[in-house]
Amino acid sequence: MASPAPSSPLPRIRVLATGGTIAGAQTVGSRGYQAAAFSIEALVSAVPQLATLARLEVEQVAAIGSQDMDEAVWLRLAARTQAALAEPDIAAVVITHGTDTMEETGYFLNLVVPSAKPVVLVGAMRPATEMSADGPMNLYNAVAVAAHPETGGRGVLVVANDEIHFAREVAKTNTTQVGTFKATHRGLAGLVHAGRLHLYAPPVRAHTTQSEFAGPLPAALPRVDIVYAHAGMGRELVDAAVRAGAKGLVVAGVGDGNLHANALSACAAAARAGVAVVRSSRTGGGVVERNIEIPDDELGFIAADELNPQKARVLLMLGLTRTAAPAALQALFYRY
Repeated sequence: MASPAPSSPLPRIRVLATGGTIAGAQTVGSRGYQAAAFSIEALVSAVPQLATLARLEVEQVAAIGSQDMDEAVWLRLAARTQAALAEPDIAAVVITHGTDTMEETGYFLNLVVPSAKPVVLVGAMRPATEMSADGPMNLYNAVAVAAHPETGGRGVLVVANDEIHFAREVAKTNTTQVGTFKATHRGLAGLVHAGRLHLYAPPVRAHTTQSEFAGPLPAALPRVDIVYAHAGMGRELVDAAVRAGAKGLVVAGVGDGNLHANALSACAAAARAGVAVVRSSRTGGGVVERNIEIPDDELGFIAADELNPQKARVLLMLGLTRTAAPAALQALFYRY
């Protein structure tokens, strides 16, 4: 469905900046660059066309490459997002973010933001000083998506490369290409061409206002580690995570969340000791089902369903703030 841009008066939108490649500057004489080199004021001023879409207010929440994103910044960003959306005159929030961990931040916000107002994450694959930088158009499109009256109630969105993605469904799939983001299960949320939107079906899993995690934020999140499965995998990494204090463990398993017998034994021991163990998959797509090759009921494991390892970790961290019971945690993976 094609629909026109929103009419006047222009909506008031808060832009929260965290850094990333979209704010990056290349090193002179080098292919490398420094992420988060430019302020959000500089990014916005470089796209004067934004003034035709919305009345923007900007706030620098962090200035990091998203490889350095962590739980403390998530909680701070979520708090600032919630505060902005609680202001009656704020129509939406746009968040500038590095692409490396954007899918994790987006999914976290998708679960903790108690508002139907649009929240849109945007980044870039090329730094701001590079030839044919993608950041300016991505930012313009993100503000256009946030400003549009029909994007509310769809959960947190990610905008890049003329595409609109649901935060739950999107994954970064390429190290350098501008078309890195793909929807791994249910397809795009829509398209946006120079600010003109084409919206598709809404999401089917619970989010934002339907989420039991939306509202007051925890002071901290429990430690959850990811262990990557491979041929010949031993138990050492699983045991190390438990010794380090992990309350939860996500296995990026082979195939349908499988893992070597030695690692399986270590995971079973961890589950018996009260560590929540989630089986996900390293394949990049598909559903991890219960009790196929591994007896989840017997071992007390949780199947990640559709979530990739990094998003399974996000949901498990939040889930562990409420319960450690495997059956209750499994229900969360079917709901969210």
